[in-house]
Amino acid sequence: MSATGETVAETVAGEELEVWIDQDLCTGDGICVQYAPEVFELDIDGLAYVRDGESDELLQQPGDTVPVPLTLLQDVVDSAKECPGDCIHVRRVRDKVEVFGPDAE
Repeated sequence: MSATGETVAETVAGEELEVWIDQDLCTGDGICVQYAPEVFELDIDGLAYVRDGESDELLQQPGDTVPVPLTLLQDVVDSAKECPGDCIHVRRVRDKVEVFGPDAE
């Protein structure tokens, strides 16, 4: 729940979200992969990247984003909250405002 008592679903009700990882801050702990292996993966370089759910392709360009499936929203948010590198960013698609992660408003 947020500071206002809202659940994650209430905070983003009806919004399409996307997630990306800042590899410059990634510590390679793999916590994100433990929470949401369908969305995150550690690559051979030891850093985490987002995975395209449709093609199952690992996206390795800086700033690559993938949609956050509603069924995995809580897992993705938990990974952003628990990330020791504060490198996971979840933002609204419509206006690119970060709603979970180090730059969330």
